[in-house]
Amino acid sequence: MDYNNPNTKDDEENDSISDPMIGKIFFSKYKATKKLGEGSFGKVYKAEYNGEEFAIKMESKSKEQGLLEIEATIMSYLKGPNIPFIKSFGYSGNYNVLVMQLLDKSLEDLINKYNTFSTKTTAMLGYQMVYILQYIHDRHIIHRDIKPDNFVMGLKRYNDRLYILDFGLAKKYRSSRTLIQYPYIKKKKLTGTARYASIHALEAYEQSRRDDLESVGYVLMYFLRGSLPWQGLKVKSKEDRYKRILEKKKETSSEELCRGYPHEFYQYVEYSKNLDYEDNPDYDMLKQLFIDVIKHINAKMDYIYDWTTKEDLLKRKETKIESKSENDTNVGKNNKNVEVESNNNDQIDNLNSNKDLKREFKREATADDKVESVCCIVYVYIIYNFYFIYRF
Repeated sequence: MDYNNPNTKDDEENDSISDPMIGKIFFSKYKATKKLGEGSFGKVYKAEYNGEEFAIKMESKSKEQGLLEIEATIMSYLKGPNIPFIKSFGYSGNYNVLVMQLLDKSLEDLINKYNTFSTKTTAMLGYQMVYILQYIHDRHIIHRDIKPDNFVMGLKRYNDRLYILDFGLAKKYRSSRTLIQYPYIKKKKLTGTARYASIHALEAYEQSRRDDLESVGYVLMYFLRGSLPWQGLKVKSKEDRYKRILEKKKETSSEELCRGYPHEFYQYVEYSKNLDYEDNPDYDMLKQLFIDVIKHINAKMDYIYDWTTKEDLLKRKETKIESKSENDTNVGKNNKNVEVESNNNDQIDNLNSNKDLKREFKREATADDKVESVCCIVYVYIIYNFYFIYRF
């Protein structure tokens, strides 16, 4: 969900006045001050506490799919500089509530304003996207819903930094102990957003790292072109639309998609499309492609984007004490027995798999602890015997 995509301007002021959540205090701290947006999984508000601003994401426990707990769990597990930090998660009345770092505009907001991005801006964004996905993938998670809405720029001092949001559809793709990937199977339906989904995802196959990276390629070409060849197809139903998008993506070669733009974008798209399910992507090579783009157009990787102002540059230089990222504060507390009522079987399956994810994290952590304990006992035994032999 893009929490900086508000309702229409005509309705925004009225919503702030009539919305019963405005002024409400959550967890005895965070006061909701303004509605920022509303998506298919809930609402988002700006909140204040102790002079700081935060974002509050809310979903109804009775009407929504329970994806907010999944997101809180995965974000708490991941942590990191490009993952919004979590302040708190829990229940408030009939809502699941997640308090997290407040961010600025999404890339969807920005592309809607500018229509296209420059080559330099697109290359800098591409570099950061690959960097972020490498970080996530190294921690055994795939996102599965890469799209402009889910990438958001930072605020104030961090307005040069790109963040990734919405882990409600994310899941583990391999065991964190054995690093063995889960089976490559065909599912019933697509998980993700059809416009940016990989060809394999549209065919409803189990996703892996390659699918996130292929989606990034489509997002970047959308930024450069302003549209993609499979947009605006005339169809009668959602199923027909998915089918036609899949057909068009298969028909459109990487060369055709990237024609007229730096060759490195073609190399990126072609490489990601040809990865096998279990391949370990060459992230460094992919990041280097975007560095090469910057060099070839005689620009600098200075993170001055199409929308960067002089004020933004001044904010980056401001001295500021960085608050600690309390990613796991209150996460995991009072989160038992979440009930889900939905007809969306794909999302229910995803919720169940991510409950398994939580159990697997706990199981694997327990197993790792046991291994460490055994290693410690063996180490002490060796030291003791070495001392005994040396002494006598």
